[in-house]
Amino acid sequence: MVYITRIERFNAAHKLWVDSWTPEQNLEVFGKCSNKNWHGHNYTLHVTVKGQPDPLTGFIIDVKKLSLIIKDQVTDHLDHSNLNLDVDFIPKGMQPTTENLVMLIWQRLDKALEAYPCNLHAIKLWETETIYAEYYGE
Repeated sequence: MVYITRIERFNAAHKLWVDSWTPEQNLEVFGKCSNKNWHGHNYTLHVTVKGQPDPLTGFIIDVKKLSLIIKDQVTDHLDHSNLNLDVDFIPKGMQPTTENLVMLIWQRLDKALEAYPCNLHAIKLWETETIYAEYYGE
């Protein structure tokens, strides 16, 4: 089995907030992420697929096609958006955390890759240079 990773980037704003809590409770749990005026991140997305290289091309998947799939399914929706308000595939009321985003991104890409001879292996989403979440479809 061979694994290949495509890296894409996007910028987005969000706010982590529970309406039934006081501002003090939200600040205690979410810290700066509960800023009433939102805040943004420069996200880095790693998409890893696995499979056997095609005997003729040597590719698991043409990474240019993979980039277009990621753009169509993920980054075009997330880039320069407000994750709480603008993204139709984030359910209303779901906290737009990195943990939730990797699962939602997985769902979109896994379905989009069904037509290709590779399988999605991992999604890794860096929120900051010190925080990321990984998901393997489990």
